[in-house]
Amino acid sequence: MERLPRGRHGLPREFVAQNQRERLLASLAQCLDASGYDGTTVATIGKRAGVSKSDFYKHFESKDACFVAAYDDAVERIRERVLNACGEAEDWATGVVASLAALLDLLAAEPALAGLVLVEGLRAGRDVYDRYQVALQSFVPLLRDGAPVLADGEPPPEATDEAVVGGIASLLARRVLAGETASLGELLPEIAEFALTPYMGAAGARRIISGR
Repeated sequence: MERLPRGRHGLPREFVAQNQRERLLASLAQCLDASGYDGTTVATIGKRAGVSKSDFYKHFESKDACFVAAYDDAVERIRERVLNACGEAEDWATGVVASLAALLDLLAAEPALAGLVLVEGLRAGRDVYDRYQVALQSFVPLLRDGAPVLADGEPPPEATDEAVVGGIASLLARRVLAGETASLGELLPEIAEFALTPYMGAAGARRIISGR
Protein backbone atom coordinates (compact mmCIF):
# COMPACT_ATOMS: atom_id res chain seq x y z
CA MET A 1 0.00 0.00 0.00
CA GLU A 2 1.31 3.44 -0.91
CA ARG A 3 2.01 5.62 2.12
CA LEU A 4 0.83 9.21 2.07
CA PRO A 5 3.45 11.94 2.64
CA ARG A 6 3.34 13.05 6.24
CA GLY A 7 4.30 16.22 8.05
CA ARG A 8 6.21 16.67 11.25
CA HIS A 9 3.12 15.87 13.33
CA GLY A 10 2.64 12.50 11.65
CA LEU A 11 -0.47 13.68 9.78
CA PRO A 12 -0.87 13.47 6.00
CA ARG A 13 0.49 16.64 4.42
CA GLU A 14 -2.67 17.21 2.41
CA PHE A 15 -4.71 17.13 5.62
CA VAL A 16 -2.32 19.56 7.32
CA ALA A 17 -2.40 21.92 4.33
CA GLN A 18 -6.21 21.88 4.13
CA ASN A 19 -6.51 22.41 7.86
CA GLN A 20 -4.10 25.36 7.73
CA ARG A 21 -6.02 26.91 4.85
CA GLU A 22 -9.35 26.61 6.66
CA ARG A 23 -7.85 28.12 9.82
CA LEU A 24 -6.43 31.03 7.84
CA LEU A 25 -9.77 31.77 6.19
CA ALA A 26 -11.56 31.68 9.54
CA SER A 27 -8.83 33.80 11.11
CA LEU A 28 -9.06 36.46 8.43
CA ALA A 29 -12.79 36.85 9.03
CA GLN A 30 -12.19 37.16 12.77
CA CYS A 31 -9.39 39.70 12.28
CA LEU A 32 -11.62 41.78 10.01
CA ASP A 33 -14.34 41.69 12.63
CA ALA A 34 -11.90 42.91 15.27
CA SER A 35 -9.74 45.38 13.32
CA GLY A 36 -11.27 46.05 9.89
CA TYR A 37 -9.57 45.52 6.56
CA ASP A 38 -6.83 48.12 6.95
CA GLY A 39 -6.00 46.92 10.46
CA THR A 40 -5.66 43.29 9.39
CA THR A 41 -2.21 42.07 8.37
CA VAL A 42 -0.71 38.78 7.25
CA ALA A 43 1.01 38.57 10.64
CA THR A 44 -2.22 38.97 12.62
CA ILE A 45 -4.05 36.48 10.41
CA GLY A 46 -1.31 33.90 10.85
CA LYS A 47 -0.97 34.48 14.59
CA ARG A 48 -4.69 34.02 15.24
CA ALA A 49 -4.73 30.91 13.03
CA GLY A 50 -1.59 29.43 14.59
CA VAL A 51 0.09 29.36 11.18
CA SER A 52 3.56 30.73 10.51
CA LYS A 53 4.08 33.57 8.06
CA SER A 54 6.04 31.30 5.74
CA ASP A 55 3.20 28.76 5.76
CA PHE A 56 0.70 31.54 5.08
CA TYR A 57 2.51 32.33 1.84
CA LYS A 58 2.34 28.69 0.82
CA HIS A 59 -1.43 29.14 0.61
CA PHE A 60 -1.91 32.78 -0.40
CA GLU A 61 0.32 35.29 -2.12
CA SER A 62 -1.08 38.21 -0.14
CA LYS A 63 -3.70 39.39 2.33
CA ASP A 64 -5.88 40.33 -0.63
CA ALA A 65 -5.70 36.81 -2.05
CA CYS A 66 -6.64 35.37 1.34
CA PHE A 67 -9.53 37.81 1.56
CA VAL A 68 -10.88 36.81 -1.85
CA ALA A 69 -10.71 33.12 -0.93
CA ALA A 70 -12.43 33.76 2.40
CA TYR A 71 -15.09 35.85 0.70
CA ASP A 72 -15.83 33.21 -1.92
CA ASP A 73 -15.94 30.53 0.75
CA ALA A 74 -18.38 32.57 2.86
CA VAL A 75 -20.69 33.24 -0.09
CA GLU A 76 -20.71 29.54 -0.94
CA ARG A 77 -21.64 28.66 2.64
CA ILE A 78 -24.52 31.11 2.49
CA ARG A 79 -25.68 29.76 -0.86
CA GLU A 80 -25.59 26.18 0.41
CA ARG A 81 -27.58 27.11 3.53
CA VAL A 82 -30.20 28.97 1.48
CA LEU A 83 -30.54 26.21 -1.11
CA ASN A 84 -30.95 23.53 1.56
CA ALA A 85 -33.66 25.51 3.32
CA CYS A 86 -35.45 26.24 0.06
CA GLY A 87 -35.27 22.63 -1.07
CA GLU A 88 -37.08 21.40 2.03
CA ALA A 89 -40.05 23.76 1.57
CA GLU A 90 -43.41 22.72 0.12
CA ASP A 91 -43.88 25.71 -2.16
CA TRP A 92 -42.26 28.89 -3.43
CA ALA A 93 -43.50 31.27 -0.72
CA THR A 94 -42.63 29.05 2.24
CA GLY A 95 -39.30 28.37 0.55
CA VAL A 96 -38.53 32.08 0.42
CA VAL A 97 -39.36 32.48 4.11
CA ALA A 98 -37.38 29.38 5.08
CA SER A 99 -34.39 30.57 3.07
CA LEU A 100 -34.48 33.99 4.70
CA ALA A 101 -34.74 32.42 8.14
CA ALA A 102 -31.74 30.20 7.43
CA LEU A 103 -29.77 33.18 6.14
CA LEU A 104 -30.53 35.33 9.17
CA ASP A 105 -29.74 32.50 11.58
CA LEU A 106 -26.37 31.90 9.94
CA LEU A 107 -25.39 35.58 9.92
CA ALA A 108 -26.51 36.09 13.52
CA ALA A 109 -24.57 33.03 14.68
CA GLU A 110 -21.40 34.06 12.82
CA PRO A 111 -20.92 37.83 13.01
CA ALA A 112 -17.44 37.60 11.50
CA LEU A 113 -18.91 35.96 8.39
CA ALA A 114 -21.67 38.59 8.25
CA GLY A 115 -19.14 41.40 8.41
CA LEU A 116 -16.91 39.78 5.81
CA VAL A 117 -19.68 39.40 3.23
CA LEU A 118 -21.88 42.43 3.89
CA VAL A 119 -19.44 45.09 5.06
CA GLU A 120 -15.78 44.40 4.38
CA GLY A 121 -16.56 43.04 0.93
CA LEU A 122 -17.53 46.57 -0.06
CA ARG A 123 -14.28 48.05 1.26
CA ALA A 124 -11.68 45.71 -0.12
CA GLY A 125 -11.37 47.08 -3.63
CA ARG A 126 -12.96 46.74 -7.04
CA ASP A 127 -12.28 43.04 -7.53
CA VAL A 128 -14.15 42.05 -4.38
CA TYR A 129 -16.92 44.57 -5.06
CA ASP A 130 -17.43 42.92 -8.42
CA ARG A 131 -17.63 39.57 -6.64
CA TYR A 132 -20.23 41.07 -4.30
CA GLN A 133 -22.36 42.10 -7.26
CA VAL A 134 -22.00 38.69 -8.89
CA ALA A 135 -22.98 37.02 -5.61
CA LEU A 136 -26.10 39.17 -5.35
CA GLN A 137 -27.06 38.38 -8.93
CA SER A 138 -26.65 34.66 -8.29
CA PHE A 139 -29.48 34.78 -5.76
CA VAL A 140 -31.91 36.47 -8.16
CA PRO A 141 -32.85 33.26 -10.06
CA LEU A 142 -33.47 31.53 -6.72
CA LEU A 143 -36.09 34.14 -5.92
CA ARG A 144 -37.62 34.22 -9.39
CA ASP A 145 -37.83 30.47 -10.01
CA GLY A 146 -41.36 29.32 -9.18
CA ALA A 147 -42.64 32.78 -8.21
CA PRO A 148 -46.37 33.33 -8.80
CA VAL A 149 -47.46 35.42 -11.76
CA LEU A 150 -49.27 38.71 -11.40
CA ALA A 151 -52.98 39.27 -12.08
CA ASP A 152 -52.29 39.83 -15.78
CA GLY A 153 -50.62 36.43 -16.03
CA GLU A 154 -47.12 37.87 -16.36
CA PRO A 155 -44.26 37.54 -13.87
CA PRO A 156 -42.94 40.73 -12.24
CA PRO A 157 -40.18 42.45 -14.24
CA GLU A 158 -36.69 41.12 -13.62
CA ALA A 159 -35.75 44.42 -12.01
CA THR A 160 -38.14 43.48 -9.19
CA ASP A 161 -36.10 40.43 -8.27
CA GLU A 162 -32.87 42.44 -8.32
CA ALA A 163 -34.43 45.17 -6.19
CA VAL A 164 -35.62 42.67 -3.59
CA VAL A 165 -32.25 40.90 -3.32
CA GLY A 166 -30.31 44.16 -3.28
CA GLY A 167 -32.67 45.73 -0.77
CA ILE A 168 -32.32 42.83 1.64
CA ALA A 169 -28.52 42.91 1.36
CA SER A 170 -28.49 46.67 1.98
CA LEU A 171 -30.73 46.41 5.03
CA LEU A 172 -28.65 43.62 6.53
CA ALA A 173 -25.40 45.50 5.89
CA ARG A 174 -26.74 48.53 7.77
CA ARG A 175 -27.71 46.39 10.74
CA VAL A 176 -24.32 44.69 10.79
CA LEU A 177 -22.57 48.08 10.66
CA ALA A 178 -24.74 49.22 13.56
CA GLY A 179 -23.57 46.28 15.67
CA GLU A 180 -26.94 44.52 15.56
CA THR A 181 -25.80 41.27 13.97
CA ALA A 182 -26.89 39.10 16.89
CA SER A 183 -30.50 40.27 16.55
CA LEU A 184 -30.84 39.80 12.79
CA GLY A 185 -33.29 36.94 13.30
CA GLU A 186 -35.82 39.42 14.65
CA LEU A 187 -36.02 40.98 11.19
CA LEU A 188 -37.53 37.88 9.58
CA PRO A 189 -41.19 39.04 9.47
CA GLU A 190 -40.20 42.44 8.06
CA ILE A 191 -37.78 41.05 5.46
CA ALA A 192 -40.07 38.20 4.46
CA GLU A 193 -42.94 40.63 3.84
CA PHE A 194 -40.62 42.83 1.79
CA ALA A 195 -39.56 39.82 -0.30
CA LEU A 196 -43.03 38.33 -0.86
CA THR A 197 -45.18 41.43 -1.37
CA PRO A 198 -44.15 42.21 -4.98
CA TYR A 199 -45.29 38.71 -5.99
CA MET A 200 -48.24 38.04 -3.70
CA GLY A 201 -49.44 41.41 -2.45
CA ALA A 202 -49.16 42.59 1.15
CA ALA A 203 -52.14 40.57 2.39
CA GLY A 204 -50.89 37.35 0.81
CA ALA A 205 -47.41 37.90 2.19
CA ARG A 206 -48.74 38.42 5.71
CA ARG A 207 -50.83 35.25 5.52
CA ILE A 208 -47.72 33.23 4.69
CA ILE A 209 -45.68 34.85 7.45
CA SER A 210 -48.37 34.52 10.12
CA GLY A 211 -48.85 30.86 9.26
CA ARG A 212 -45.20 30.02 9.66
